[in-house]
Amino acid sequence: MTEKQVSLCTRLKRLGFTQGNQMKLYGEEFELLSDPIVMGDNLVLVDAMERKSGRLRRVRIPLPVVNMANGERSAA
Repeated sequence: MTEKQVSLCTRLKRLGFTQGNQMKLYGEEFELLSDPIVMGDNLVLVDAMERKSGRLRRVRIPLPVVNMANGERSAA
C-alpha cells in the first residue's frame, strides 16, 4: 500500500469506518467486519454484514466520503 493509501485508510477509520462499528449506507444498516480496503484512489471497500438479513457483503464507501477523507473538494 502506498503512503497516500495508508493515510486515506487512517482518515476513514477516524470517520467511523472501522471493524465492529455499525453504519447506515445506501439505505441499509451494516455491521462493519473489516477496516477499509483501498483498491484505488477513488475506490475503497469495506466488508460488512447486513443487519436485517445477516448477508455478508463488500460495500463501497461512498465517493463523497472518500473525497472528503482525501481532503478534496467537489466542484459543485
